[in-house]
Amino acid sequence: MTYRRILPAVLTCCAVLTACTGHSADGASGAAPSPSASAATGTPSATGPGPADGGTSTTSEPTGTGTGTPSSAAPAPERCRTSDLRASLGPNHPGAGQENFALVLTNRSPRPCSLYGFPGVAFVNGAGEAVTPDPERATDQREQRVTLAPGADAWSALSYTDPAITGVTTVTPRTLLVTPPDETTSLPVPWTGGRVSNTGKASVPRVGPLSPGSGA
Repeated sequence: MTYRRILPAVLTCCAVLTACTGHSADGASGAAPSPSASAATGTPSATGPGPADGGTSTTSEPTGTGTGTPSSAAPAPERCRTSDLRASLGPNHPGAGQENFALVLTNRSPRPCSLYGFPGVAFVNGAGEAVTPDPERATDQREQRVTLAPGADAWSALSYTDPAITGVTTVTPRTLLVTPPDETTSLPVPWTGGRVSNTGKASVPRVGPLSPGSGA
């Protein structure tokens, strides 16, 4: 009689424990959602996680120029042609036995243009014949590209030792021919600087690279 009374009670207790254990496991871990369930509920996929707070993602799309790629710079103006320019000679600024002039090129065209390097320079007589050796270039000075707006100037330094100091023979040129860089046609400028060495041994004129401004 005691065994028959105990057995039903034991079986009933086991059933209760089994039911409690199954409910706790479901509540603690939960069943993993299927892929179709994730898609239906909008759950982010592994390749594109959304914001941690569930808000709208702020990740921007790449722009048309590409990430980290600077936009294309404006093209440099075309080089100045001889026909775009006017040449002039600045006043002499003597110092320490040196004669110093500024060769000035002015953009007289209606468009911007650019210059780079050294102008060609020749001292000529009334017949257009060279009367001195070619001036030297100051290659120790830095060349730079100069962009000229309409009406703007670029200048090159023309300097030489006073021939009276070196005692060389001289000549007085009639005209200074100035040729813009990369051009073959020259611009005539009346020479007002007096006597110039014609030997190529001393007091040789030296020409610098073009720089912005008038050299005044």
